[in-house]
Amino acid sequence: MWAMLEGNRVSRISVRGFAVASATAVTTVGAVVGVAAGNPQAPQDNFEATGADLTLLADIPAGEQAQVQVASLQQQAEAQAIAAHSAAQKQVEESARLQAAKDAEAKKAAADEKAEEERKEREEAERKAEEKREAEQERASRSSVRDATSFAAQSSYSVAEVQAIARQMVPAAQFQCFSNIVDHESSWNYRATNPSSGAYGLVQALPASKMSTAGADWQTNPATQIKWGLNYMNERYGSPCGAWSFWQANHWY
Repeated sequence: MWAMLEGNRVSRISVRGFAVASATAVTTVGAVVGVAAGNPQAPQDNFEATGADLTLLADIPAGEQAQVQVASLQQQAEAQAIAAHSAAQKQVEESARLQAAKDAEAKKAAADEKAEEERKEREEAERKAEEKREAEQERASRSSVRDATSFAAQSSYSVAEVQAIARQMVPAAQFQCFSNIVDHESSWNYRATNPSSGAYGLVQALPASKMSTAGADWQTNPATQIKWGLNYMNERYGSPCGAWSFWQANHWY
């Protein structure tokens, strides 16, 4: 019996301790609310209510005490679950944000790569179109030039007359290069002779007799010399401009 009384005393003390802790929290909250509401009596009232609560809790049977403790633990568990859910939700949102940023970056990189490919395709198309245009102009220029035999032979030719013949025989796109070579080789003198080597004519053919393949009058007809010189530049260098590039590097061709 003494043990039973001692057990009941411990239970009542435990309940009283739990009640005091609960009442203290209630009192504190009540005091704050009372002051905030402008009611200076609130703390005293709350203290009075706390005393009554302590008396009531002390009188709660042991079984109901356990229920009160279980309810408190359940509230704590619910609070922890809410906090865990909130943290998990934040983690999910952060993961979604990072994934969206990665997707946006990948999409931008793909768009940039596609734009670069399209730019290269446009440049390639423009380059091919330009090459085609130049080739067509070259063909048109070649088809419009006159052959050496279309010029009437003269006893002599001025520099201006020789240049006029060359303009009609050499494609327009190649004339300046052809002219540069002739300027350096003979200064447009169709009878120019190199006393050392024997090179002869506008383009200084060596030996001079090679120009006979263009016509028997190679010594006196600048048109025949121009015809031979143009064929030589095309066959050996691809064009007069190709020959002029070689001449600039070597000072001969």
